[in-house]
Amino acid sequence: MAKVTMDKLVSLCKRRGFVFPSSEIYGGFNGVWDYGPLGVELRNNVKQAWWRDYVYGRTDIVGLDAGILASPRVWEASGHLQNFTDPLVECRNCHNRFRADQIDLAKNCPVCGLKDWTDIRQFNTMFKTFVGPVEGDASVAYLRPETCQAIFTNFRLVQQAMRRKLPFGIAQIGKAFRNEITTGNFIFRLRELEQMELEYFVRPGEDVAAFEEWLQTSLNWLLKYGVRREMLDFYEHPDEDRAFYSKRTVDIMYDFPFGKSELQGVANRTDYDLTQHTRASGEELDYFEEETKEHVVPYVIEPSIGVDRAMLVFLLEAYDEEPDKEGLRTVMRFHPRLAPVKVAVLPLVRRDEALVELSQRIYRALRGEMLVLYDETAAVGRRYRRQDEIGTPWCVTVDSQSLQDGTVTVRDRDSMAQDRIPADGLLEEIQRRLRAPWQRPQS
Repeated sequence: MAKVTMDKLVSLCKRRGFVFPSSEIYGGFNGVWDYGPLGVELRNNVKQAWWRDYVYGRTDIVGLDAGILASPRVWEASGHLQNFTDPLVECRNCHNRFRADQIDLAKNCPVCGLKDWTDIRQFNTMFKTFVGPVEGDASVAYLRPETCQAIFTNFRLVQQAMRRKLPFGIAQIGKAFRNEITTGNFIFRLRELEQMELEYFVRPGEDVAAFEEWLQTSLNWLLKYGVRREMLDFYEHPDEDRAFYSKRTVDIMYDFPFGKSELQGVANRTDYDLTQHTRASGEELDYFEEETKEHVVPYVIEPSIGVDRAMLVFLLEAYDEEPDKEGLRTVMRFHPRLAPVKVAVLPLVRRDEALVELSQRIYRALRGEMLVLYDETAAVGRRYRRQDEIGTPWCVTVDSQSLQDGTVTVRDRDSMAQDRIPADGLLEEIQRRLRAPWQRPQS
C-alpha cells in the first residue's frame, strides 16, 4: 500500500470534490472546512454505518438529537465553564498564540524565531453567543462543545418514554464547536466538528466489564470498515492526565502522517454527570429499579469518535497508488458501504445511440437506490481511472454485446476482475455485493 502524505490527500480531496477550504475566495477561514459533493456522501455514509451498527444493530441503544444551544446552567453544572480550558501562551514579538502543551517553550517561536513568551494562562474554548435582541450577561449562551450533556439532562425522559432497563445506551450524532487555540492537519483539529457519541448507562459495579466491552467494540468497528490493525494503538491515560470526572480513559490512537494521535476515546465517566445535574437542577436523574424498589444513579461508559477525524482516517486508509501501463494509478479503496459513489455506468461508445439509450436506462434504474454516476467522455480506460480515484467500487460497461443478449460487464475496483451479468439483475447483484463481507486488498 502506497504511503500517503497529507499534501497528496489534501490535493486529491480538493481536486475530486471531497473537501474544500472554507471561504476560499476570501482567503479561507481557519479551523473550518466545507465538504464537497463526494465529501458529503462519504461523511453521510460514515454516520450511517455508525448508526446502523451502534443503534440498529443492537437492542439496548436508542437515539437522540438535541439542540446545539442549551441553558447556560447546563455548562455550569457540568463543569465546562470552569474546566473546559486549554493552556494558552503568546509570543510577545509576533503575537501568535499556541497551546502551551503542544509547543516547547524552551525553544524560540516557530513563527518569528525569537524567544519571548508570555506566562501560561487557561483559555476557555467554548464559543459564547447571545440569545435575544440585547447582548448582556442575562442573554449569554454557548455553542455546545460536546454532544453528551443533553443525553444526561434527558436521561430520565428517554428512559421512561422508551421503557428501558439498565444497562442501556443513548446515541447521538451532532455538531459541536470548540474555539481551538491552534487548528491544523486538515480536518483533524477543527473549530466546527461533528461527533458520534454514545452514553451507556450501567449499574455501579458493572462499569469495569462494560468499559472493556465498549473498548473492543470500538476497535472492531474501525477494523470492520478497513482500518488496518497495525495503524492503531491504545493509550491509557495516567491518573494525573485524566479528565477530572473520569475513572478510566483509553484513547484509540492512529498513526497519522504527522504522528500518532487520538482517533477515538472511551471513558468511564462514573455517575459524575447525572449527579451534577441532579444537584444543580433539583430534578432527580436516577433509575428506579422496579424489582428491588431501589433508586440507582448509573455509571456511564462513553465511546466517542469525531465524524471528521474518522473520515480523515478512512481517506488515509483508502489511498493507494500502483503502477499501470499509463503510469501511476491512484485508487481510493473505501469499504464499499462507505464509498461515496457505488456504481458508474459507462457506454463503451458514446456515438452509438442504442448503447447510450440502454446505458441511460440502466443508470436511471440504479440511481434511485444509491449514488450512481454516468460517464461517456474519453476512452473507457481513462474513465475507469477517474472512478478509481474517487473510490467507486464497481463500473458497469455497456457494449455491443449488451444490445444482443442484455448482459453488461461489471468491473471490480480492487481486483479489476470483470464479470458478465444480466442487466435486469444488476441492482440485486450490486446490493448483494454491498451486503457481503469486505476485506481490504493485500498490499
